[in-house]
Amino acid sequence: MSDDGNLFVFVTHGSETPERCATPFYMATVAMAMDHEAKVVFQINGVLLMKKGVPETLMAKEGGKLIIDFIREAKEAGVEFYVCSAALQLHNMTEDDLIEECDGVVGAAWMMEQAMQADVVLTY
Repeated sequence: MSDDGNLFVFVTHGSETPERCATPFYMATVAMAMDHEAKVVFQINGVLLMKKGVPETLMAKEGGKLIIDFIREAKEAGVEFYVCSAALQLHNMTEDDLIEECDGVVGAAWMMEQAMQADVVLTY
């Protein structure tokens, strides 16, 4: 990866707004294609996009591509995915509930450090 830029994405929405679900994955994939780093962290309802069974059945648009396909394309491009530990608690979830594409559970200090070091921070 190039050292000339990195993207950090906060995802706070989930399956309640399916039309917004593909964009964070797409933008992170584009950043990787442009030879930048990209990390995505899921907070609040966003954690539901990393829950087993949700992205496998969710589409941003009826008849469109499944969200799990956007996730897998981003993962293949090298995007890293993390979930907020507090969001897991909020939704009574554990690490066992997460899809295999998730890279781990993180806390607030890690998220802030990543955001402060990023060249671009997006929120969805």
